[in-house]
Amino acid sequence: MTSDRQAPQGGDLVYRHRLPVRLWHWVNALSVIVMLMSGLMIFNAHPHLYWGAYGANSNYSWLEITPGHLRIGALLIPTPGILGVSPGGRFVAFPPLVTIPSSYNLAHAREWHLAFAWALVVPGLLYLAWGFARRHFRRDLAPTLDELKPSHVAHDIAQHARLRFPTGEAARHYNILQKLAYCSVIFLLIPGVVLTGLTMSPAIDAAWPWLLNVFGGRQSARSIHFLCAMGLALFILVHLVMVLLAGPINEVRSMITGRYRLPREKSE
Repeated sequence: MTSDRQAPQGGDLVYRHRLPVRLWHWVNALSVIVMLMSGLMIFNAHPHLYWGAYGANSNYSWLEITPGHLRIGALLIPTPGILGVSPGGRFVAFPPLVTIPSSYNLAHAREWHLAFAWALVVPGLLYLAWGFARRHFRRDLAPTLDELKPSHVAHDIAQHARLRFPTGEAARHYNILQKLAYCSVIFLLIPGVVLTGLTMSPAIDAAWPWLLNVFGGRQSARSIHFLCAMGLALFILVHLVMVLLAGPINEVRSMITGRYRLPREKSE
């Protein structure tokens, strides 16, 4: 492992992730996956989304899943065997493979969803407190003005598209695409699902009616909740693909032990 006096180079084993980051990563990963899968089962109970104060069966939905089709506005997308399936003769929007529980049960899905909501929110608040107190967000995740320049962002996108990942000391730090993605998850998508989830609760609405005004009604909150959840699902998918491409053993080890071996340059 490299010493503190020598600049790390490709092949060196460095300390990359602090313990609170690693703990929150794994707790958050489990919580989000369970909540996504139980949330899809809850969605199966009424596979339609609305804006505003509407939400009855006779109202026009901006999104709906019907047998073999996904409709978004006026756009109809065929989804045979993927969405709008009928396992065992019962129609469901999302198939059993991606839902918790796997068989249709709205009550159990809500129990799973609410139980893991606590596992998402409580550690998340602790992580935020630690991140601000220890300046983790400012030091490691806040993009610099130079990084936000369109030319810099475009260069990073082009490099990733060519599967040319940072090497040496550069690999020790988050690049601009990682910073934007992680900040979006931490400060936009997760708060979005939590606050809109609260807005869909009649008890919370009675205590905090301002939430209904913020999100434009319970049905709008449900739509935003779904969109934020799909944003998290997309992030997880892209994140897993990038881990596989960058070297899964090295990446996973760094998130378990904190130790990361810096990739070597092509010429090394």
